[in-house]
Amino acid sequence: MISFLLSIGALILGYFTYGKLMERIFGVDKDRETPAVRLRDDVDFMTLPTWKVFLIQFLNIAGLGPIFGAIAGAMFGPAAFLWIVLGSIFAGAVHDYFSGMLSIRHDGLSISEVVGIYLGPTAKQFMRLFSVVLLIFVGTVFLVGPAKIIDGMTGNIWSVWIWVAIILVYYVLSTLLPIDKLISKLYPIFGVAMLLMAIGLVIALFFGDYNIPELVPANLRNMTSDPEATPLFPILFITIACGAISGFHATQSPLMARCMKNETLGRKIFYGTMVTEGIVALIWAAAAMTFFGNVEGLNGAMIDNNNNAAWAANEISLNMLGQIGGVLALLGIVAAPITSGDTAFRSARLILSDIFKSNQKKIVNRLLISLPLFVIAFVLTQIDFGIIWRYFAWSNQTLAMIVLWTITAYLIYENKAYWVTLLPAIFMTMVCSTYILIAPEGFQLPNDVAYIGGTLITLTITIAFWVYTAQKKKIFVGV
Repeated sequence: MISFLLSIGALILGYFTYGKLMERIFGVDKDRETPAVRLRDDVDFMTLPTWKVFLIQFLNIAGLGPIFGAIAGAMFGPAAFLWIVLGSIFAGAVHDYFSGMLSIRHDGLSISEVVGIYLGPTAKQFMRLFSVVLLIFVGTVFLVGPAKIIDGMTGNIWSVWIWVAIILVYYVLSTLLPIDKLISKLYPIFGVAMLLMAIGLVIALFFGDYNIPELVPANLRNMTSDPEATPLFPILFITIACGAISGFHATQSPLMARCMKNETLGRKIFYGTMVTEGIVALIWAAAAMTFFGNVEGLNGAMIDNNNNAAWAANEISLNMLGQIGGVLALLGIVAAPITSGDTAFRSARLILSDIFKSNQKKIVNRLLISLPLFVIAFVLTQIDFGIIWRYFAWSNQTLAMIVLWTITAYLIYENKAYWVTLLPAIFMTMVCSTYILIAPEGFQLPNDVAYIGGTLITLTITIAFWVYTAQKKKIFVGV
Protein backbone atom coordinates (compact mmCIF):
# COMPACT_ATOMS: atom_id res chain seq x y z
CA MET A 1 0.00 0.00 0.00
CA ILE A 2 2.88 2.40 0.79
CA SER A 3 4.37 2.04 -2.70
CA PHE A 4 0.95 2.58 -4.24
CA LEU A 5 0.35 5.79 -2.27
CA LEU A 6 3.87 7.06 -2.99
CA SER A 7 3.31 6.38 -6.69
CA ILE A 8 0.13 8.45 -6.75
CA GLY A 9 1.87 11.20 -4.77
CA ALA A 10 4.78 11.18 -7.23
CA LEU A 11 2.42 11.65 -10.19
CA ILE A 12 0.67 14.60 -8.52
CA LEU A 13 4.02 16.14 -7.54
CA GLY A 14 5.24 15.63 -11.11
CA TYR A 15 2.36 17.72 -12.42
CA PHE A 16 3.22 20.67 -10.20
CA THR A 17 6.99 20.47 -10.67
CA TYR A 18 8.08 18.81 -13.92
CA GLY A 19 4.90 19.96 -15.65
CA LYS A 20 5.68 23.53 -14.61
CA LEU A 21 9.20 23.11 -16.01
CA MET A 22 7.80 21.97 -19.37
CA GLU A 23 5.54 25.02 -19.43
CA ARG A 24 8.53 27.28 -18.77
CA ILE A 25 10.64 25.58 -21.46
CA PHE A 26 7.91 25.94 -24.05
CA GLY A 27 7.19 29.55 -23.13
CA VAL A 28 3.43 30.06 -23.07
CA ASP A 29 2.04 33.39 -24.20
CA LYS A 30 -1.16 34.30 -22.37
CA ASP A 31 -1.81 37.19 -24.76
CA ARG A 32 -1.54 35.13 -27.96
CA GLU A 33 -4.83 34.30 -29.67
CA THR A 34 -5.49 30.58 -29.89
CA PRO A 35 -6.83 28.86 -33.04
CA ALA A 36 -10.20 28.45 -31.29
CA VAL A 37 -10.56 32.23 -31.25
CA ARG A 38 -8.74 33.21 -34.41
CA LEU A 39 -10.08 30.49 -36.71
CA ARG A 40 -13.51 29.84 -35.20
CA ASP A 41 -15.81 27.90 -37.56
CA ASP A 42 -18.32 26.50 -35.04
CA VAL A 43 -17.54 22.94 -36.18
CA ASP A 44 -14.03 22.03 -35.03
CA PHE A 45 -12.70 25.44 -34.00
CA MET A 46 -14.55 26.97 -31.05
CA THR A 47 -13.87 27.76 -27.41
CA LEU A 48 -15.28 25.35 -24.85
CA PRO A 49 -15.32 25.62 -21.03
CA THR A 50 -12.00 24.49 -19.58
CA TRP A 51 -13.56 21.73 -17.46
CA LYS A 52 -15.20 20.29 -20.57
CA VAL A 53 -11.96 20.47 -22.55
CA PHE A 54 -10.20 18.62 -19.72
CA LEU A 55 -12.78 15.82 -19.56
CA ILE A 56 -12.97 15.49 -23.35
CA GLN A 57 -9.18 15.28 -23.61
CA PHE A 58 -9.08 12.78 -20.76
CA LEU A 59 -11.60 10.48 -22.43
CA ASN A 60 -10.02 11.01 -25.84
CA ILE A 61 -6.67 9.70 -24.64
CA ALA A 62 -7.89 7.16 -22.08
CA GLY A 63 -9.99 4.60 -23.89
CA LEU A 64 -9.35 1.12 -22.57
CA GLY A 65 -5.63 1.82 -22.17
CA PRO A 66 -5.45 2.66 -18.44
CA ILE A 67 -7.80 -0.26 -17.70
CA PHE A 68 -6.94 -3.17 -20.02
CA GLY A 69 -3.31 -2.16 -20.49
CA ALA A 70 -2.82 -1.73 -16.75
CA ILE A 71 -4.38 -5.13 -16.01
CA ALA A 72 -2.16 -6.84 -18.59
CA GLY A 73 0.85 -4.87 -17.34
CA ALA A 74 0.10 -5.88 -13.73
CA MET A 75 0.93 -9.45 -14.73
CA PHE A 76 4.59 -8.34 -14.69
CA GLY A 77 4.28 -7.33 -11.03
CA PRO A 78 5.05 -4.05 -9.20
CA ALA A 79 7.52 -3.09 -11.94
CA ALA A 80 4.37 -1.85 -13.67
CA PHE A 81 4.01 0.84 -10.99
CA LEU A 82 7.48 2.15 -11.75
CA TRP A 83 6.85 2.37 -15.50
CA ILE A 84 3.49 4.10 -15.05
CA VAL A 85 4.97 6.75 -12.75
CA LEU A 86 8.22 7.45 -14.60
CA GLY A 87 6.63 7.01 -18.01
CA SER A 88 3.77 9.40 -17.27
CA ILE A 89 5.90 12.17 -15.74
CA PHE A 90 8.97 12.13 -17.95
CA ALA A 91 7.64 10.76 -21.25
CA GLY A 92 3.86 10.57 -21.69
CA ALA A 93 2.86 13.91 -20.18
CA VAL A 94 5.80 15.67 -21.85
CA HIS A 95 4.84 14.10 -25.19
CA ASP A 96 1.21 15.16 -24.75
CA TYR A 97 2.00 18.69 -23.59
CA PHE A 98 4.38 19.59 -26.39
CA SER A 99 2.35 17.91 -29.14
CA GLY A 100 -0.74 19.82 -27.99
CA MET A 101 1.05 23.15 -27.64
CA LEU A 102 2.79 22.83 -31.01
CA SER A 103 -0.61 22.23 -32.58
CA ILE A 104 -1.88 25.42 -30.94
CA ARG A 105 1.13 27.36 -32.27
CA HIS A 106 0.47 26.01 -35.76
CA ASP A 107 -3.23 26.86 -36.15
CA GLY A 108 -4.47 23.57 -34.70
CA LEU A 109 -2.69 21.47 -37.32
CA SER A 110 -2.79 17.69 -37.07
CA ILE A 111 0.29 15.92 -35.76
CA SER A 112 1.35 14.70 -39.22
CA GLU A 113 1.61 18.29 -40.45
CA VAL A 114 3.52 19.37 -37.34
CA VAL A 115 5.99 16.51 -37.90
CA GLY A 116 6.48 17.76 -41.46
CA ILE A 117 7.40 21.25 -40.25
CA TYR A 118 10.25 19.98 -38.06
CA LEU A 119 11.36 16.72 -39.68
CA GLY A 120 10.75 17.53 -43.33
CA PRO A 121 8.37 16.56 -46.17
CA THR A 122 9.34 12.88 -46.30
CA ALA A 123 8.54 12.46 -42.62
CA LYS A 124 5.28 14.34 -43.18
CA GLN A 125 4.13 12.02 -45.95
CA PHE A 126 5.04 8.98 -43.88
CA MET A 127 3.23 10.36 -40.84
CA ARG A 128 0.14 11.19 -42.85
CA LEU A 129 -0.22 7.58 -43.90
CA PHE A 130 0.95 6.13 -40.59
CA SER A 131 -1.33 8.24 -38.39
CA VAL A 132 -4.44 7.68 -40.54
CA VAL A 133 -3.81 3.91 -40.57
CA LEU A 134 -3.29 3.96 -36.79
CA LEU A 135 -6.50 5.91 -36.24
CA ILE A 136 -8.46 3.48 -38.39
CA PHE A 137 -6.96 0.65 -36.29
CA VAL A 138 -8.07 2.47 -33.13
CA GLY A 139 -11.54 3.06 -34.51
CA THR A 140 -11.85 -0.59 -35.51
CA VAL A 141 -10.51 -1.91 -32.18
CA PHE A 142 -12.87 0.38 -30.28
CA LEU A 143 -15.75 -0.62 -32.53
CA VAL A 144 -15.51 -4.37 -32.06
CA GLY A 145 -14.20 -4.35 -28.47
CA PRO A 146 -17.09 -2.43 -26.85
CA ALA A 147 -19.62 -4.37 -28.94
CA LYS A 148 -18.30 -7.65 -27.51
CA ILE A 149 -18.32 -6.25 -23.96
CA ILE A 150 -21.92 -4.99 -24.27
CA ASP A 151 -22.98 -8.30 -25.80
CA GLY A 152 -21.53 -10.15 -22.83
CA MET A 153 -23.02 -7.76 -20.28
CA THR A 154 -26.50 -8.08 -21.82
CA GLY A 155 -26.47 -11.87 -21.88
CA ASN A 156 -26.07 -12.15 -25.67
CA ILE A 157 -29.64 -10.99 -26.26
CA TRP A 158 -28.57 -9.51 -29.58
CA SER A 159 -25.86 -10.35 -32.05
CA VAL A 160 -22.48 -8.65 -31.61
CA TRP A 161 -22.98 -7.21 -35.08
CA ILE A 162 -26.13 -5.39 -33.96
CA TRP A 163 -24.04 -3.60 -31.34
CA VAL A 164 -21.32 -2.95 -33.92
CA ALA A 165 -23.93 -1.30 -36.16
CA ILE A 166 -25.29 0.83 -33.30
CA ILE A 167 -21.82 2.00 -32.27
CA LEU A 168 -20.92 2.69 -35.90
CA VAL A 169 -23.97 4.96 -36.28
CA TYR A 170 -22.84 6.89 -33.21
CA TYR A 171 -19.32 7.15 -34.65
CA VAL A 172 -20.69 8.64 -37.86
CA LEU A 173 -22.67 11.27 -35.96
CA SER A 174 -19.84 12.20 -33.59
CA THR A 175 -17.41 12.49 -36.50
CA LEU A 176 -19.64 14.71 -38.61
CA LEU A 177 -21.45 16.93 -36.10
CA PRO A 178 -19.89 20.07 -34.58
CA ILE A 179 -17.91 19.21 -31.47
CA ASP A 180 -20.31 21.05 -29.15
CA LYS A 181 -23.41 19.13 -30.35
CA LEU A 182 -22.65 15.60 -29.17
CA ILE A 183 -19.11 15.10 -27.87
CA SER A 184 -19.06 18.03 -25.45
CA LYS A 185 -22.42 16.97 -24.00
CA LEU A 186 -21.75 13.22 -23.51
CA TYR A 187 -18.07 13.19 -22.61
CA PRO A 188 -18.35 14.99 -19.24
CA ILE A 189 -20.87 12.36 -18.08
CA PHE A 190 -18.68 9.45 -19.17
CA GLY A 191 -15.54 11.13 -17.83
CA VAL A 192 -17.06 11.57 -14.38
CA ALA A 193 -18.24 7.94 -14.44
CA MET A 194 -14.75 6.68 -15.26
CA LEU A 195 -13.20 8.78 -12.50
CA LEU A 196 -15.85 7.68 -9.99
CA MET A 197 -15.13 4.06 -10.87
CA ALA A 198 -11.43 4.64 -10.17
CA ILE A 199 -12.20 6.41 -6.87
CA GLY A 200 -14.51 3.55 -5.90
CA LEU A 201 -11.71 1.05 -6.49
CA VAL A 202 -9.35 3.09 -4.29
CA ILE A 203 -11.89 3.09 -1.47
CA ALA A 204 -12.35 -0.67 -1.88
CA LEU A 205 -8.58 -1.21 -1.80
CA PHE A 206 -8.26 0.83 1.39
CA PHE A 207 -11.15 -0.65 3.32
CA GLY A 208 -11.28 -4.14 1.88
CA ASP A 209 -9.12 -7.13 2.73
CA TYR A 210 -6.56 -6.47 0.02
CA ASN A 211 -2.78 -6.45 0.12
CA ILE A 212 -1.14 -4.39 -2.63
CA PRO A 213 2.40 -5.69 -3.29
CA GLU A 214 5.18 -3.25 -2.46
CA LEU A 215 7.69 -1.86 -4.93
CA VAL A 216 10.81 -3.38 -3.37
CA PRO A 217 13.96 -4.80 -5.04
CA ALA A 218 12.72 -8.37 -4.64
CA ASN A 219 9.58 -7.53 -6.66
CA LEU A 220 11.38 -5.65 -9.43
CA ARG A 221 11.45 -8.69 -11.66
CA ASN A 222 9.38 -10.26 -14.39
CA MET A 223 6.55 -12.04 -12.54
CA THR A 224 4.69 -13.31 -15.61
CA SER A 225 4.13 -17.06 -15.97
CA ASP A 226 6.66 -17.32 -18.81
CA PRO A 227 9.35 -14.61 -18.48
CA GLU A 228 11.35 -15.98 -21.41
CA ALA A 229 8.40 -15.62 -23.80
CA THR A 230 7.38 -12.23 -22.39
CA PRO A 231 10.60 -10.41 -21.41
CA LEU A 232 9.95 -7.37 -19.23
CA PHE A 233 11.91 -5.24 -21.70
CA PRO A 234 10.37 -4.41 -24.11
CA ILE A 235 6.99 -6.15 -23.61
CA LEU A 236 5.92 -4.23 -20.49
CA PHE A 237 6.58 -0.89 -22.19
CA ILE A 238 4.34 -1.80 -25.10
CA THR A 239 1.66 -3.44 -22.94
CA ILE A 240 1.18 -0.40 -20.70
CA ALA A 241 0.91 2.33 -23.29
CA CYS A 242 -1.90 4.79 -22.54
CA GLY A 243 -1.10 4.67 -18.81
CA ALA A 244 2.47 5.83 -19.42
CA ILE A 245 2.99 7.12 -22.98
CA SER A 246 0.92 6.73 -26.14
CA GLY A 247 1.35 8.10 -29.64
CA PHE A 248 -2.42 8.02 -30.07
CA HIS A 249 -2.58 10.99 -27.69
CA ALA A 250 -0.72 13.15 -30.19
CA THR A 251 -3.49 12.53 -32.72
CA GLN A 252 -6.09 13.64 -30.18
CA SER A 253 -4.44 16.77 -28.81
CA PRO A 254 -5.17 18.88 -31.93
CA LEU A 255 -8.90 18.36 -31.31
CA MET A 256 -8.62 20.23 -28.02
CA ALA A 257 -5.97 22.60 -29.36
CA ARG A 258 -8.81 23.89 -31.53
CA CYS A 259 -11.07 24.43 -28.49
CA MET A 260 -8.79 26.08 -25.90
CA LYS A 261 -9.23 29.76 -25.14
CA ASN A 262 -5.75 30.42 -23.75
CA GLU A 263 -2.27 28.90 -23.98
CA THR A 264 -1.92 28.96 -20.19
CA LEU A 265 -4.42 26.11 -20.01
CA GLY A 266 -2.02 23.75 -21.80
CA ARG A 267 -0.42 22.28 -18.69
CA LYS A 268 -3.80 21.50 -17.19
CA ILE A 269 -5.31 20.10 -20.40
CA PHE A 270 -2.40 18.14 -21.84
CA TYR A 271 0.05 17.40 -19.03
CA GLY A 272 -2.73 17.14 -16.43
CA THR A 273 -4.88 14.65 -18.31
CA MET A 274 -1.90 12.36 -18.85
CA VAL A 275 -1.10 12.45 -15.13
CA THR A 276 -4.76 11.71 -14.40
CA GLU A 277 -4.66 8.77 -16.76
CA GLY A 278 -1.50 7.55 -15.04
CA ILE A 279 -3.31 7.61 -11.69
CA VAL A 280 -6.22 5.63 -13.16
CA ALA A 281 -3.74 3.10 -14.58
CA LEU A 282 -2.05 2.77 -11.17
CA ILE A 283 -5.40 2.08 -9.52
CA TRP A 284 -6.35 -0.62 -12.02
CA ALA A 285 -2.90 -2.22 -11.85
CA ALA A 286 -3.11 -2.31 -8.05
CA ALA A 287 -6.64 -3.72 -8.15
CA ALA A 288 -5.58 -6.45 -10.60
CA MET A 289 -2.59 -7.47 -8.45
CA THR A 290 -4.72 -7.75 -5.32
CA PHE A 291 -8.19 -8.90 -6.38
CA PHE A 292 -6.92 -12.27 -7.58
CA GLY A 293 -4.87 -12.76 -4.40
CA ASN A 294 -1.48 -11.78 -5.76
CA VAL A 295 0.40 -11.38 -9.05
CA GLU A 296 0.65 -15.14 -9.49
CA GLY A 297 -3.09 -15.42 -9.00
CA LEU A 298 -3.68 -12.72 -11.59
CA ASN A 299 -1.49 -14.56 -14.11
CA GLY A 300 -3.32 -17.82 -13.47
CA ALA A 301 -6.76 -16.22 -13.81
CA MET A 302 -5.77 -14.47 -17.03
CA ILE A 303 -4.38 -17.66 -18.54
CA ASP A 304 -7.57 -19.53 -17.63
CA ASN A 305 -9.61 -16.86 -19.43
CA ASN A 306 -7.48 -16.49 -22.58
CA ASN A 307 -5.74 -13.34 -21.26
CA ASN A 308 -9.06 -11.52 -21.57
CA ALA A 309 -8.53 -8.18 -19.82
CA ALA A 310 -12.20 -7.30 -20.41
CA TRP A 311 -13.23 -10.29 -18.32
CA ALA A 312 -10.81 -9.29 -15.56
CA ALA A 313 -12.00 -5.68 -15.56
CA ASN A 314 -15.61 -6.80 -15.33
CA GLU A 315 -14.85 -9.21 -12.47
CA ILE A 316 -12.89 -6.58 -10.55
CA SER A 317 -15.49 -3.83 -10.90
CA LEU A 318 -18.52 -5.99 -10.13
CA ASN A 319 -16.97 -7.71 -7.11
CA MET A 320 -15.09 -4.77 -5.62
CA LEU A 321 -17.80 -2.17 -6.23
CA GLY A 322 -20.97 -4.24 -5.91
CA GLN A 323 -24.17 -3.45 -7.81
CA ILE A 324 -23.15 0.13 -8.45
CA GLY A 325 -20.03 -1.33 -10.02
CA GLY A 326 -22.18 -2.80 -12.77
CA VAL A 327 -23.45 0.63 -13.75
CA LEU A 328 -20.01 2.21 -13.50
CA ALA A 329 -18.49 -0.68 -15.42
CA LEU A 330 -21.01 -0.19 -18.20
CA LEU A 331 -20.30 3.55 -18.34
CA GLY A 332 -16.56 3.31 -17.78
CA ILE A 333 -15.45 0.09 -19.44
CA VAL A 334 -17.81 0.51 -22.39
CA ALA A 335 -17.96 4.28 -22.77
CA ALA A 336 -14.19 4.75 -22.47
CA PRO A 337 -13.29 2.88 -25.67
CA ILE A 338 -16.28 4.28 -27.54
CA THR A 339 -15.25 7.83 -26.67
CA SER A 340 -11.76 7.12 -28.01
CA GLY A 341 -13.09 5.38 -31.10
CA ASP A 342 -15.29 8.27 -32.16
CA THR A 343 -12.53 10.85 -31.79
CA ALA A 344 -10.14 8.53 -33.62
CA PHE A 345 -12.38 8.83 -36.68
CA ARG A 346 -12.80 12.55 -36.06
CA SER A 347 -9.01 12.98 -35.86
CA ALA A 348 -8.58 11.00 -39.08
CA ARG A 349 -11.08 13.33 -40.75
CA LEU A 350 -9.12 16.37 -39.57
CA ILE A 351 -5.81 14.93 -40.78
CA LEU A 352 -7.27 14.22 -44.21
CA SER A 353 -8.86 17.66 -44.34
CA ASP A 354 -5.45 19.20 -43.54
CA ILE A 355 -3.87 17.11 -46.31
CA PHE A 356 -6.45 18.00 -48.96
CA LYS A 357 -7.03 21.57 -47.68
CA SER A 358 -10.74 20.79 -47.42
CA ASN A 359 -12.92 23.33 -45.65
CA GLN A 360 -14.88 21.40 -43.03
CA LYS A 361 -17.58 23.97 -42.38
CA LYS A 362 -19.91 22.22 -44.86
CA ILE A 363 -21.18 18.83 -43.72
CA VAL A 364 -20.97 17.41 -47.23
CA ASN A 365 -17.19 17.94 -47.17
CA ARG A 366 -16.99 16.18 -43.81
CA LEU A 367 -19.04 13.28 -45.17
CA LEU A 368 -16.93 12.86 -48.31
CA ILE A 369 -13.77 12.53 -46.23
CA SER A 370 -15.27 10.37 -43.49
CA LEU A 371 -17.23 7.81 -45.49
CA PRO A 372 -14.19 5.86 -46.80
CA LEU A 373 -12.84 5.68 -43.22
CA PHE A 374 -15.96 3.94 -41.96
CA VAL A 375 -16.04 1.55 -44.92
CA ILE A 376 -12.43 0.51 -44.30
CA ALA A 377 -13.06 0.13 -40.56
CA PHE A 378 -16.07 -2.10 -41.15
CA VAL A 379 -14.04 -4.32 -43.50
CA LEU A 380 -11.32 -4.61 -40.82
CA THR A 381 -13.88 -5.86 -38.29
CA GLN A 382 -13.84 -9.14 -40.23
CA ILE A 383 -10.19 -9.68 -39.21
CA ASP A 384 -9.33 -11.34 -35.90
CA PHE A 385 -9.51 -8.73 -33.13
CA GLY A 386 -6.33 -9.97 -31.44
CA ILE A 387 -4.25 -9.45 -34.58
CA ILE A 388 -5.43 -5.86 -35.03
CA TRP A 389 -4.81 -5.09 -31.35
CA ARG A 390 -1.23 -6.41 -31.41
CA TYR A 391 -0.28 -4.32 -34.42
CA PHE A 392 -2.05 -1.31 -32.94
CA ALA A 393 0.00 -1.61 -29.73
CA TRP A 394 3.33 -1.46 -31.55
CA SER A 395 2.17 1.19 -34.03
CA ASN A 396 0.91 3.31 -31.17
CA GLN A 397 4.28 3.38 -29.38
CA THR A 398 6.14 3.89 -32.66
CA LEU A 399 4.04 7.00 -33.26
CA ALA A 400 4.96 8.24 -29.77
CA MET A 401 8.62 7.71 -30.67
CA ILE A 402 8.31 9.76 -33.86
CA VAL A 403 6.50 12.58 -32.05
CA LEU A 404 9.20 12.68 -29.36
CA TRP A 405 11.88 13.05 -32.05
CA THR A 406 9.76 15.83 -33.64
CA ILE A 407 9.50 17.73 -30.35
CA THR A 408 13.25 17.29 -29.82
CA ALA A 409 13.90 18.84 -33.23
CA TYR A 410 11.66 21.80 -32.36
CA LEU A 411 13.52 22.35 -29.07
CA ILE A 412 16.89 22.15 -30.84
CA TYR A 413 15.85 24.68 -33.48
CA GLU A 414 14.55 27.01 -30.78
CA ASN A 415 17.67 26.62 -28.59
CA LYS A 416 15.61 25.19 -25.75
CA ALA A 417 16.28 22.32 -23.32
CA TYR A 418 15.98 19.49 -25.85
CA TRP A 419 17.16 16.82 -23.38
CA VAL A 420 13.64 16.62 -21.89
CA THR A 421 12.45 14.78 -24.99
CA LEU A 422 15.74 13.47 -26.39
CA LEU A 423 16.14 10.92 -23.58
CA PRO A 424 12.59 9.50 -23.79
CA ALA A 425 12.86 9.54 -27.62
CA ILE A 426 15.97 7.34 -27.47
CA PHE A 427 14.36 5.06 -24.89
CA MET A 428 11.15 4.60 -26.88
CA THR A 429 13.16 3.97 -30.06
CA MET A 430 14.92 1.14 -28.25
CA VAL A 431 11.58 -0.19 -26.98
CA CYS A 432 9.86 -0.14 -30.37
CA SER A 433 12.75 -1.49 -32.42
CA THR A 434 13.46 -4.31 -29.96
CA TYR A 435 9.77 -5.20 -29.71
CA ILE A 436 9.22 -5.62 -33.45
CA LEU A 437 12.31 -7.84 -33.62
CA ILE A 438 11.22 -10.05 -30.72
CA ALA A 439 7.40 -10.11 -30.88
CA PRO A 440 5.25 -12.90 -32.42
CA GLU A 441 3.77 -10.36 -34.85
CA GLY A 442 7.29 -9.19 -35.71
CA PHE A 443 10.46 -11.08 -36.66
CA GLN A 444 10.41 -13.47 -33.66
CA LEU A 445 14.17 -13.29 -33.18
CA PRO A 446 15.87 -14.74 -30.09
CA ASN A 447 15.93 -12.28 -27.21
CA ASP A 448 19.68 -11.63 -27.24
CA VAL A 449 19.68 -11.05 -31.00
CA ALA A 450 16.71 -8.70 -30.71
CA TYR A 451 18.44 -6.63 -28.02
CA ILE A 452 21.54 -6.22 -30.18
CA GLY A 453 19.43 -5.37 -33.22
CA GLY A 454 17.36 -2.88 -31.24
CA THR A 455 20.51 -1.18 -29.98
CA LEU A 456 21.93 -0.86 -33.50
CA ILE A 457 18.66 0.52 -34.88
CA THR A 458 18.45 3.04 -32.03
CA LEU A 459 22.04 4.21 -32.60
CA THR A 460 21.42 4.55 -36.34
CA ILE A 461 18.24 6.59 -35.86
CA THR A 462 19.86 8.81 -33.22
CA ILE A 463 22.88 9.57 -35.40
CA ALA A 464 20.70 10.21 -38.48
CA PHE A 465 18.51 12.56 -36.45
CA TRP A 466 21.52 14.45 -35.12
CA VAL A 467 22.97 14.91 -38.61
CA TYR A 468 19.62 16.04 -40.03
CA THR A 469 18.84 18.58 -37.30
CA ALA A 470 22.38 19.96 -37.37
CA GLN A 471 22.00 20.68 -41.09
CA LYS A 472 18.46 22.03 -40.87
CA LYS A 473 19.16 24.27 -37.90
CA LYS A 474 21.43 26.40 -40.07
CA ILE A 475 18.49 27.36 -42.28
CA PHE A 476 15.54 26.91 -39.94
CA VAL A 477 13.49 30.02 -39.30
CA GLY A 478 11.81 30.11 -35.86
CA VAL A 479 8.01 29.92 -35.91
